[in-house]
Amino acid sequence: MLQRMIVACLLIMAVGAAGQSPATPAAARSKFDAYEVATVRPVGADQPAGRMFKMEGEHRWVATNFTLKNLLALAYDLNPRTISGGPGWIESEHFNIEAIAPGDVRPTRLEQMRMLRALLVERFGLKFHRQEKEFSIYELTVAKGGPKLKPAANPDDPPEIIGVVYPGKIEVPAKSVTMDDFVAMLQRATLDRPTVNKTGLTGKYDFNLVWAQDETQYGGEVPKAPEDASSPPLFAAVQEQLGLKLEATRGMVSAMVVDAVVKPEAS
Repeated sequence: MLQRMIVACLLIMAVGAAGQSPATPAAARSKFDAYEVATVRPVGADQPAGRMFKMEGEHRWVATNFTLKNLLALAYDLNPRTISGGPGWIESEHFNIEAIAPGDVRPTRLEQMRMLRALLVERFGLKFHRQEKEFSIYELTVAKGGPKLKPAANPDDPPEIIGVVYPGKIEVPAKSVTMDDFVAMLQRATLDRPTVNKTGLTGKYDFNLVWAQDETQYGGEVPKAPEDASSPPLFAAVQEQLGLKLEATRGMVSAMVVDAVVKPEAS
């Protein structure tokens, strides 16, 4: 049960936007520049394991058991390795957040993240700058033989990419997802290094990716699949099922350097 919760939440973090109607008139939408009200509380020692974020209903956004570094990776679509600076507690202390979104409609994931970035500035006093740095990275490219991706059935819908862990495999159904969306999920919630989209693919796609996880994925929070798992490992699955390829290399990435941050008081 714990494994299922952790993986589902980590993958929902990647792009989830289920329930948002693409037909909502633009005039009816809030700008979603900031949450109307938010509480930030330190996590006690008795907090259950596993972190997650989600929309509860149309307006309530919750995040549980996040370090500030995890929140930065989530809000800015970063691999945690590309975040440096700041005091040691940004990686060691955990927080729960409950926030209320404005307006009459449910915010998309991108709108949720815009409001989270504003919250990080307001409540954590976040100041940072970006810097190009060289890292060990993965590049996502098109494999020999070409992509095996199906054009999205409903390309105007917000992207959805939700994963569930089963004994010996992780399944990730994706709808209306770009390659940038897919790479954002891989680098933020799945892989152990930054990942760059080099596919050249510009469309939106529907696909279902299934693989057997290993100990390098999800920050080690998800147990390795058994040796006799029927699903292929991630790199093989990406090539066999999607016609894409993940290659280890080195490259320049836009990294975040934290210049200043303050620990919020419980509210």
